[in-house]
Amino acid sequence: MKISSKACENMIPADCINPLFSKILTRSSLKEVFLVEGTWACLIPFILVIPISIITKQVQSGLFVGLLVGSYLLHPSLLGGIEHMVQYVISNIVVTNNIRIIVFLYSFAGLVGIIKLTGGIKGFVHLISKKVKTKKGAMLLAWLSTFGTFSEPDFRIVTIAPIMKALSKRLDLSKQKIAYAIEFTANPVIALIPIATAFVGYMVSIIGQALKTSGIDQPAYTVYVKSIPFNFFSIVIILVGIYYCFFKKQKADESLEKTEKSGQTSARKHNKNTEPIPRNSGVLLSKGSGSFNMETGTISDIHGEHTGMFESDEHADQQEELDSAHRAYIKETPIRPWNLIIPIGLFLLLTLFLSWWDGHSKAQGFLNAFIKSDMLGVMLTALLAAVIAAFALFMFQRFHAGELVTHFIKGGNELVNVIIMLSLIWAVTAVSEDLGFSKYVTSHLTSWIPHMFIAPSLFILGAVISYFIGSSWGTWGLLMPLGVTLAVQSHTSLLLAIGAVFASGTFGAFASPLSDNTVTTCTVLGIDVVKYARSKLVPALIAAGISVVLYGAFSFFR
Repeated sequence: MKISSKACENMIPADCINPLFSKILTRSSLKEVFLVEGTWACLIPFILVIPISIITKQVQSGLFVGLLVGSYLLHPSLLGGIEHMVQYVISNIVVTNNIRIIVFLYSFAGLVGIIKLTGGIKGFVHLISKKVKTKKGAMLLAWLSTFGTFSEPDFRIVTIAPIMKALSKRLDLSKQKIAYAIEFTANPVIALIPIATAFVGYMVSIIGQALKTSGIDQPAYTVYVKSIPFNFFSIVIILVGIYYCFFKKQKADESLEKTEKSGQTSARKHNKNTEPIPRNSGVLLSKGSGSFNMETGTISDIHGEHTGMFESDEHADQQEELDSAHRAYIKETPIRPWNLIIPIGLFLLLTLFLSWWDGHSKAQGFLNAFIKSDMLGVMLTALLAAVIAAFALFMFQRFHAGELVTHFIKGGNELVNVIIMLSLIWAVTAVSEDLGFSKYVTSHLTSWIPHMFIAPSLFILGAVISYFIGSSWGTWGLLMPLGVTLAVQSHTSLLLAIGAVFASGTFGAFASPLSDNTVTTCTVLGIDVVKYARSKLVPALIAAGISVVLYGAFSFFR
């Protein structure tokens, strides 16, 4: 029988193979194929991360598996996947802004450590305890503190969380409710502030690039400011947060307490099998000192016997907090509120001044100077100056340098878990991009969207992406070019589309268990990452649902 040339095209021999299939058979071409075409395989790392994290209760394990599988998809040789996995981690850690974030987190946690040692937190709590006498008063303090800590979410978390954690025992306040109060006013609020934050420069830059690509000649900063009212998720989640923090009935809080205590019980069981770390690196973790519970992704305390002082698990839980790693409540710790006020106040003032100083030569006008400043670099410089000043102040008060260094390192080590997770998150995001994630999303998941529903669809798509990658910045970078292009081509409101993109990224930063905000909050407060993220998903979905309705309504009437 005669075989037609058309039939030959579907046969296996090399000379009849489709060129794309030929490329796929070549290992060296895999990365090129993924980047050019974008296949369903780009979804595999994200599909693996969340369920593995939930099943194992270890966010790190899900990220590790997702990164490893993604690396092997790109480099399917015996050791090629492992080799390139290491390269992804290292290459993303040494990115300038990423290493700045790592140094900032470690240094700030170290600063908090020596402030605790010298009585700063104990003194500040003693000072404000005369004013804060109720749970609602403590919640109000957490919300009002936003005015002094709005520059960056992780900065807000590591500044306020230790203070609120110290207040929680006296007021019998749920640590999970404290976490809510802090996170409701972290990323959602900061995304709405157009000046003196670590977000502004990045947000304006991606808008500017997207506008340039689409041929739109408008000032990026002006467009950003005008889009702020359309970041519906940030606005709605703040309103939902007010309800959760001030009006939610006690019965609902009890379920959160039960979750929290079960996590603490798990942590204590884990710690019984944990050996103290020898003093061979300047850090000693022994009875009463902090250790990482790698099972839950939180920090807990190693404790010995308490000579019959407490007879129940509930009282034991309270004593574990009372004897915290940095002795904030131990009797010999002095009461010196200025040891907190001076370093933190200096840091805030330096941040504002250096932000203006760094940007004033790059732009005209006071406000434009803040926009042009390198916010992350400025904050790191201000922090290191505050750390040096704090060491000088505390040594003047006759605290030993060796003890200060030890507690600085011990404090910084409390965020090593966060740093590891961030490193893995950055690497997973990078490998997914090399697998063609954004191209796949653009070509397969947006072709069916009607023009009228561009904005709500952008929000839903971005919310899903941001939940899986846990990064608002990553989501904004992925979707902003797409959002602006779709808005221009479909004659949809540009401001509405930009607002939807920013809102979608904020959803993931708030709700995802992979978010650095979630991980940092849980680490500082000592609560389970996965359980907390699961409980936080309820208010997030409420706000997201309302946001979708608003985007649909505005798309219809505009």
